[in-house]
Amino acid sequence: MARVLVMYKTPKDAAAFDKYYFETHVPIAKKLPGLKKYEVNQGCVVSPAGDGGVHRIAILHFDSMAAIQAAFASAEGQAAAADVQVFAPEPGAVQILMFEERQV
Repeated sequence: MARVLVMYKTPKDAAAFDKYYFETHVPIAKKLPGLKKYEVNQGCVVSPAGDGGVHRIAILHFDSMAAIQAAFASAEGQAAAADVQVFAPEPGAVQILMFEERQV
């Protein structure tokens, strides 16, 4: 299995961010080919030191890194990536990480 981890910094207007994210972005992103599961945090995101400055975390599950690459190369993937710039356009507002999972 492979994952895409998307971390969104705390926006100026969290309510407007969440409204757009859940009503517009999530339906676009859920069309990614090969997407097996889409998870987001519920409630606050904190670090052991307190507020981590992260508002929303999404974890997208795929079968492999190749499946992630194919998903983001698709028309649906291009649409999802372009949409991020609509609701999180500030530099550094979003961090996207991709990795293969290993059980330990």
